[in-house]
Amino acid sequence: MRKDQAIDKGDIKAFLGPGSQFEGKLLFDEIVRLDGRFSGEIVSKDTLIVGQEAEIEAEVTVGTLILSGRFKGNIKAGCKVDLRAPARVEGNIETPVLVVEEGVILNSTLHMDGAKKVPVNKTS
Repeated sequence: MRKDQAIDKGDIKAFLGPGSQFEGKLLFDEIVRLDGRFSGEIVSKDTLIVGQEAEIEAEVTVGTLILSGRFKGNIKAGCKVDLRAPARVEGNIETPVLVVEEGVILNSTLHMDGAKKVPVNKTS
């Protein structure tokens, strides 16, 4: 998983363009971009980019989600969820880091784990 680097078009390994529709389960290891309609389940430890034209209804488990389109469902992100205008989100979000740009419509339940607790050694 790449950390806070600009994503070059050459880094994207799969693309579902505008006007395309897909229903099913999508598994991937590298960066994928969706600009069409997707319904189903998405699983990856890497980055999913959802463009402004996209309409997604899915259960999503990814490393990082960058979302600008319409989304309905549940999101679990291991690293970060980045919501960019004009995104519209309806559902549950579980992530350690959430970035919400002005203009995003967010109707969600949010769960964010804080820093992991370090066990305290007790002396008797």
